[in-house]
Amino acid sequence: MPHFISRGVVPEKRHTQFRSASGKLYSEELVSTEGFSSDYSLLYHIHPPTQILQTDMPTTIDIRIAEEKMLKHRSLEGFKLIPQNDYLNSRKPLLVNKDVQISLAAPKQSLTDYFFKNADADELIFVHEGKGKISTVYGQLSFGYGDYIHIPRGTIYQIQFESEGNRLFIVESFSPIRYPKKYVSKYGQLLENSPYCERDIRTPVSFEPKDETGDFLVRIKKQGMLYGIHYAHHPFDVVGWDGCCYPYIFSIHNFEPITGRIHQPPPVHLTFEGNNFVVCSFVPRLFDYHPLSIPVPYNHSNIDSDELLYYVDGDFMSRKNVTRGMMTLHPAGIPHGPHPGTVEKSLGAKETKELAVMVDTFHPLSLTDTALALENPGYTTSWNEK
Repeated sequence: MPHFISRGVVPEKRHTQFRSASGKLYSEELVSTEGFSSDYSLLYHIHPPTQILQTDMPTTIDIRIAEEKMLKHRSLEGFKLIPQNDYLNSRKPLLVNKDVQISLAAPKQSLTDYFFKNADADELIFVHEGKGKISTVYGQLSFGYGDYIHIPRGTIYQIQFESEGNRLFIVESFSPIRYPKKYVSKYGQLLENSPYCERDIRTPVSFEPKDETGDFLVRIKKQGMLYGIHYAHHPFDVVGWDGCCYPYIFSIHNFEPITGRIHQPPPVHLTFEGNNFVVCSFVPRLFDYHPLSIPVPYNHSNIDSDELLYYVDGDFMSRKNVTRGMMTLHPAGIPHGPHPGTVEKSLGAKETKELAVMVDTFHPLSLTDTALALENPGYTTSWNEK
């Protein structure tokens, strides 16, 4: 769970009168998770956040499942996704199940003409290429290469890029995205054996309330539909807030790898978790130091999880012909492992410079038609000796 923070000005006691210098009563808003039974934040608006001018006709978010069930290894060329101007239009779902939706995006323009809110899912946006800032009702966050941007569901935001060349890997979770339980004490602190700590978490800054009246369009994603809601006041008219529900950023470059004498299993790379899935970070690290160690991963069978790996940068000792932005999917039910020749080649290696994001899901993933359009043919048989 994110830790309690406070920004701007808030009253001494919650749910009590809180007025401006002119005597106007601020409007309190509770943003909560799991009803009223988990993390929440209290926001104090200059104007009630309920004043709607009009609503637009909703549009369907088109996700066409091409293969709902399958049992073969897949490889997708992520950087072949064609960039688009609009931020939302550029987000293309590739793999989905009832717990997560995994997309790629290559937006060329900033999101400035409207605001966005995902009312369905927490978003975890990994920034592969590009930098800029994200403005939210909680304040601003600057982001760049290698950042995980965690945006809790219900957060209204805009995203500004500094250039057109942007590549994003996006995980939408229909359950809260959390720090892994094994890293957190019973009192909520990240433990000493965690590969990152609170100092590595960047929280919203540059808190400036926007007291503006007009027509402010918020596009809201809900149950596979995109709704347009026009509000009478700027969504960021918040003078202060506090709580444990807010967006934050963690850089993959601040993940401290866990190594050993022999090859370590994937759980040592665990970074975030949600209901029935985990997110792991593979970062530059020293290899195993047993005199007979084999640096590359051993063959393993995914009996109850699909393994999706998104390749970011560096050399991958267990795979051939890896490109930046490539995604490999190894489904539950059949084994996978290092490509032929890579085991012997890895012997004696001292370190790896690889950088990758892995998502393991405990329910099978279905492929969309967009995923099939990016597929590398022949990957399933690429383990045959050449």
